[in-house]
Amino acid sequence: MVCMGNICRSPTAEAVLRHKLAQTGLDALVEVDSAGTIGSHVGSPPDDRSQAHALRRGYKLKHLRARKVQQSDFHQFDLILAMDWDNLAALQKNCPGLEAQSKLRRLTEFIPARSPLLGREVVGDPYYGGPDGFEAVLDLVESACEGLVDHLHQRLRAMAVRP
Repeated sequence: MVCMGNICRSPTAEAVLRHKLAQTGLDALVEVDSAGTIGSHVGSPPDDRSQAHALRRGYKLKHLRARKVQQSDFHQFDLILAMDWDNLAALQKNCPGLEAQSKLRRLTEFIPARSPLLGREVVGDPYYGGPDGFEAVLDLVESACEGLVDHLHQRLRAMAVRP
């Protein structure tokens, strides 16, 4: 999960996905992490507002720490999911090859067809806004992570891996 500073959207997405994977028994099979395309917050915990809004929905972010995307991430992970077009472009610019390029997508691509949020292209940055922005992030991330878990189930079935 990738956003700009790794203090709002991507740690929220990491926590939500971890939670949903644990609910479905896939947590032992899927590695989840988050990072930012810039390094100005490295080592910092998620934004207090992100933590508060997430905690109200049962997601704990306090233990997470910001880090910057590393070249090794392009090899280690099967999917690298950007929160918006700018961060996707930054990932594409720094991506080390065609094989790794195919791993780059936007998280919102996984919003299920049944979701009223279908068609949203990005998870907007709530940093300079009010509480509604943090709630909107959670709504989008929860919906996209539901679709992502379905996608991961399908991929694992195709690989004949069972939880």
